[in-house]
Amino acid sequence: MAKEEIINTTSTEVEQKQYTTLNLGPTHPATHGIFQNVLTMDGEVIIHSEPTIGYIHRAFEKLSERRPFNQITPITDRMNYCSAPINNIGWHMTVEKLINAEIPKRVQYLRVIIMELARISDHLICNTVIGVDTGALTGFVYLFQFRELIYEIYEEICGARLTTNIGRIGGFERDFSDKAWAKIDKFLKEYPQALKEFENLVKRNRIFMDRTIGAGPITAERALSYSFSGPNLRAAGVDYDVRVMNPYSSYEDFDFTIPVGLNGDTYDRFMVRQEEMWQSLSIIRQAIEKLPDGPYFSPNVPDFYLPPKQEVYNNMEALIYHFKIVMGETDVPKGEVYHCVEGGNGELGFYLISDGGRTPYRLHMRRPCFIYYQAYPEMIKGTNISDAILTMSSMNVIAGELDA
Repeated sequence: MAKEEIINTTSTEVEQKQYTTLNLGPTHPATHGIFQNVLTMDGEVIIHSEPTIGYIHRAFEKLSERRPFNQITPITDRMNYCSAPINNIGWHMTVEKLINAEIPKRVQYLRVIIMELARISDHLICNTVIGVDTGALTGFVYLFQFRELIYEIYEEICGARLTTNIGRIGGFERDFSDKAWAKIDKFLKEYPQALKEFENLVKRNRIFMDRTIGAGPITAERALSYSFSGPNLRAAGVDYDVRVMNPYSSYEDFDFTIPVGLNGDTYDRFMVRQEEMWQSLSIIRQAIEKLPDGPYFSPNVPDFYLPPKQEVYNNMEALIYHFKIVMGETDVPKGEVYHCVEGGNGELGFYLISDGGRTPYRLHMRRPCFIYYQAYPEMIKGTNISDAILTMSSMNVIAGELDA
């Protein structure tokens, strides 16, 4: 219990004003993750907030420094697990940048399709949860069946669903099957109608607007000072997108717009993500229409590509080669690189230093959630606790990115 003495100028009495300390988390369901906020409150008004992270204790960066490059991909799954394929592919491109790998155009387009599906999945979760926190459960239940369709696509391509470990350094482990393409086509046909229905449900809903407009605002200047990126920065009015400013994986071949907001509040963050889902659908369609022929794996990085199973079962040299790759007995050049991609929550970067060995000498992961979560106390100061929950939902704070 914190106390503040207020001197009454018309009396000699000293009034005692009492503030309440409230622990929001680390296991409260409204925090959407294992992290804590110690709130100091005057009634229901928040006057101070102190975030606490580190409840997962995973030490991803140090774990990565003891593992071969191709075995770090599953670690990246556990950062933003709502859009794990973007983490996987971002890491693969970082290593490819270090070893100067030339990636076939087909691989780049296939990666774009996967990354945009992952972006839709990430935004779908964020926006439907914002609806739940305003009392609108229907949209959450309705749209989650389409998240399931995305996971079925992942499963058909790589065998996994949530933590995907999708792709390989240099490309993919196999080309997309006819069944995978059929599932992608099914999603592209069915999801737009459902997304439009969800928008009609909440976009102009008076209760939803009253709850979200003006909740947790941040100006463009403050957002930049905190190094915001992604939808949270664009909602504040800054049109920065890594896919446009520093194109990778042939994003320069596609036509799409960057949605921006005006006020940087919860409603703007919701609307930016809604529009980004429409843009992602457009990018996927363009990638399928323009998809070139060619290999699904770079031919100049054989040290990271497993030989075909039939050869491994029947050829001793292929078996030895398979064992060498799996055990991580591949040296990489010395070097220092940074590569970033537009993750579901913003700029996801990998700063990699190699000393010429079989594991990274140093690896630092730039997790966007860790960057912008620092602004959370400022954004909720002076608001009610109900607004604090909504603000956290609209920022899409993923606990897996906070503790790395």
